[in-house]
Amino acid sequence: MRTRPSSTTTDRDSSRFAPGRFDIEPVSESHIGAARQRQATLTKPARSLGRLEDIACQIAGIQCKSAPKIEHKWVVVAAGDHGVVAEDISAFPQTVTAQMVANFLNEGAAVSVLARQVNAKVKIVDAGVANPIPGDVSRLIDLKLADGTANFTLGPAMTRDHAIEIVSRGIDLASELANEGADLVAVGEMGIGNTTSASAITSVMLDAPPKTVTGHGTGIDEVARLRKAFIVQKAISINNPDPDDPIDVLSRVGGYEIGLLVGVILGSAREKIAVVIDGFISTSAALLAAAISPAATQYMIASHRSVEPGHILALEHLGLKPAIDLDMRLGEASGAVLAMPIIESAVRLHNEMVTFEEAQISGGNRTSGGVTTSAEAPSIGTTPHSDPTASLNSVVPPGHPASARR
Repeated sequence: MRTRPSSTTTDRDSSRFAPGRFDIEPVSESHIGAARQRQATLTKPARSLGRLEDIACQIAGIQCKSAPKIEHKWVVVAAGDHGVVAEDISAFPQTVTAQMVANFLNEGAAVSVLARQVNAKVKIVDAGVANPIPGDVSRLIDLKLADGTANFTLGPAMTRDHAIEIVSRGIDLASELANEGADLVAVGEMGIGNTTSASAITSVMLDAPPKTVTGHGTGIDEVARLRKAFIVQKAISINNPDPDDPIDVLSRVGGYEIGLLVGVILGSAREKIAVVIDGFISTSAALLAAAISPAATQYMIASHRSVEPGHILALEHLGLKPAIDLDMRLGEASGAVLAMPIIESAVRLHNEMVTFEEAQISGGNRTSGGVTTSAEAPSIGTTPHSDPTASLNSVVPPGHPASARR
């Protein structure tokens, strides 16, 4: 029998992490159905816009609107450091985390350029940066609980209380975004050493060998990758995180920036806001969010497929199909922001194209003419692997493997 690590429920568990705080309503099937019906009447052959149609229907279900809108885009980049860098698992020193945060604040990073291009606002969050951040930090959101995690090859990365609190702070941040009118949120991160943490989380949640989920991160060679996989295995063996308790997994092998993104994902879903998931680290946060509340998966849109092997497996586990594949592995929400115009395009096509009747074009809704009715179109919940026209995401109902990880 598997020995569970000792973890107790604290007073903070019952307040900041009360079960009702994570009640997420499933997306509206009626609005998805209505959106499907409209798609079947637009001036195009059936399914000719492919997954763009599914994105529009998913957004309609999320927003509970027949004509969904994307008007206020936000990007959350959470930064945090990792004590495991002491094990020499990164090509860069830990000081780079603080330096990159300064770069974000100065709007000189890749995500800064892309956000300007798509007219998205960016929030930079210090969730646990170890070193002082140089320059003007007036726009930095300070949600830090500690100067990074402990070295999880020696024990837990953080306390359970801290894991609960950082998730809760992420939820609160999502509520603030909702109050500011956000209708699309992209999540990303920065933290030297965080691919090691993401590998550990993914290994535990997928019950997969560390070697199969551990990649080259910031550019390490194959020898260093194998050492990194060994470090992940060592951390899991020492900490014995419980895959049935995602907060336990976060506290033992996670990171503060990952925990904050777990909260942003959950909070956005609770506020009925679509969440664009970035790469490997962000998807490890999505794994934990889905384990806490399986309905949260219905609000996720996978932006891109990273070259990190663990990312590919995690997306498959969640039933998410990425919008783009450009061999990226940068992080910092770069892929998520790149996907934003695709999502916007899907919604605009849905709302602004005319119907066959409005355009006075014959042949609409006739299967013999190449146009099927909404009843014949694949549903949002179609599994990507079983149908080449499957949706961007497979909406995950209660009981989906995202909540049963064995």
